Amino acid sequence: MNLTTPSQENIEFMIEAVKKKLQLVNSGLIQGDDYTVDQYEDIKDLYEMVMKMPGFSVRDMEGIVTELGSLKKK
Repeated sequence: MNLTTPSQENIEFMIEAVKKKLQLVNSGLIQGDDYTVDQYEDIKDLYEMVMKMPGFSVRDMEGIVTELGSLKKK
């Protein structure tokens, strides 16, 4: 997938990949369509950081989920 072009499809792909990597129990609370292309760079930065991390502490996971929550469209 080419993530250099901002699109809703790319956002949905990145959100799903983050949820899978974090193994979120309530992953239904975070959906790709909760985000807009305006937040693309922030989501991409978060996605790249998560994909590079080999593992997550509870604190890491809380921080990532909090960040995703703050990026949701209001």
